[in-house]
Amino acid sequence: MKVILREDLQGVGNIGDILDVASGFARNYLFPRNKAMEATGRNLKAVEHAKRMIGEKARKEKASLEEVAKKISAISVTIPVQVGKDDKLFGAVTAKDIAEALVAQGVEVDKRKIELGHPIKELGTVSVPIKLHSQVTATVNVTVVKRDASGDAPASGKEGERIDAQPTKDD
Repeated sequence: MKVILREDLQGVGNIGDILDVASGFARNYLFPRNKAMEATGRNLKAVEHAKRMIGEKARKEKASLEEVAKKISAISVTIPVQVGKDDKLFGAVTAKDIAEALVAQGVEVDKRKIELGHPIKELGTVSVPIKLHSQVTATVNVTVVKRDASGDAPASGKEGERIDAQPTKDD
């Protein structure tokens, strides 16, 4: 009996596959659990239509992400950090720091999409890949510089915001 799978089944097949299975397996397992449907002409057309719609949606999403990737690749991020003797960083620049710097530039990126092999622990410029989609990757240049000696420029910019956001007794 020919069936069309509605979901991925380990050892059987993937969603949308057209398989020839034993009629007992189809009647007693696949159909009652709604894991497959009979491969009739109408069902085949419905599955093909669904595959086309999903493919078209994926192409549109990929095209929009490619535009975002171009925008991200044009951005260069500068992160000021506190350094000690011999220009050694206190701590490191992480994916979270890069994501916050990108938000300050007007681009919101999930920190989990930033593929930083290891935290940046020295001054200089590093090209960091950002994987937006399985086939779309942007690269942002991250420049790590010394923070001013006066200490006015915080590394992430959030410390000053937090202090200003706290209410005082005078309010």
